[in-house]
Amino acid sequence: MPLTYTELDVRPLLAAGVEPFVAIMTAVDHLGPTEGLRLLAPFKPQPLFSVMERKGYLHEILELSGGDYEVRFFPKDAGVLASDNVDDPATWPEPVVELDLTDLDPPQPMVHILETLEALPAGNVLFALLQREPLLLFPELVRRGHQWVGNHDQTGSTFRIMIRRGEATQ
Repeated sequence: MPLTYTELDVRPLLAAGVEPFVAIMTAVDHLGPTEGLRLLAPFKPQPLFSVMERKGYLHEILELSGGDYEVRFFPKDAGVLASDNVDDPATWPEPVVELDLTDLDPPQPMVHILETLEALPAGNVLFALLQREPLLLFPELVRRGHQWVGNHDQTGSTFRIMIRRGEATQ
């Protein structure tokens, strides 16, 4: 089951001179076990990272236009994520392609994965290592008829994804 995110935009609070820490902790206290927090801020909330890690959350950062940041906090033990269209991954064949894309910046990993998938026959499986959860890749894979499962490694620094090429073509 994919994670769901509660969004909290602290930019208006900060613009009004209000410290957002209480609002953030209140939002975190209401998260369920498979929920994360999508925080929008005008800067990287560096001190918050260690606070959230002690609460059991890992994070990933996206820089938005205008110099703002989106930080997604997600539970360390969220388990395996999967597309809604996935059948039993235990029945999938072994991956025919393994990619280490951890040294590439977005959107290169997404482009490389999609190009590689297009060259595979339907039913084949691709395995990839990424430096973050590929949030924009997930809906594109489903739109193209592919199935995916993935999770963070034990350190939380690498996202592992297996993708089974679907029948649909774009």
